[in-house]
Amino acid sequence: MDRTEIAAMDPLPDGATAFVRRKLEDDHGYLSWLNTEVETIERGRVVLSIPFDDKLTNADGRTIHGGVAATLIDTAGGVAQRTTFEDPLDGGVATVNLNANYLRPADGDLRAEAEVVRAGGSIGVSEMTVTTAGNGGEGAAGDDASDADRSEVVVGQGSFRLFRE
Repeated sequence: MDRTEIAAMDPLPDGATAFVRRKLEDDHGYLSWLNTEVETIERGRVVLSIPFDDKLTNADGRTIHGGVAATLIDTAGGVAQRTTFEDPLDGGVATVNLNANYLRPADGDLRAEAEVVRAGGSIGVSEMTVTTAGNGGEGAAGDDASDADRSEVVVGQGSFRLFRE
């Protein structure tokens, strides 16, 4: 299934967005601790964010550790794949391969956008981009920053094993 076929799918079932939001924002210990937020979830596309927090920074206290961005692209890419299932609440997704290319330090809120490139019978590929509203490490610029004010900090691609029910 490619992007065109995904776009032709029926909208996500009622409750799927609320279910994913609850699972990532409230129920998942690590993602909850990171304050992960689901901004957008639709067929083949997901946007997640993590606000700047001192607990997530490197020793310099200004830039966010790269592992946080890697977690964000991994999660966004996998959730985007799940949206290609007839019922995203059934089945599962596991990361097979994850590639993250770090472009510059992140010093503000992070936002990851993931799009499905292809969702096959058992393997799917997603492309992900993480941006920041770089603000000198002060945090809190996220919602007020326009897309033009955001900088790419990580681009990546992931392969995911799809367990369709």
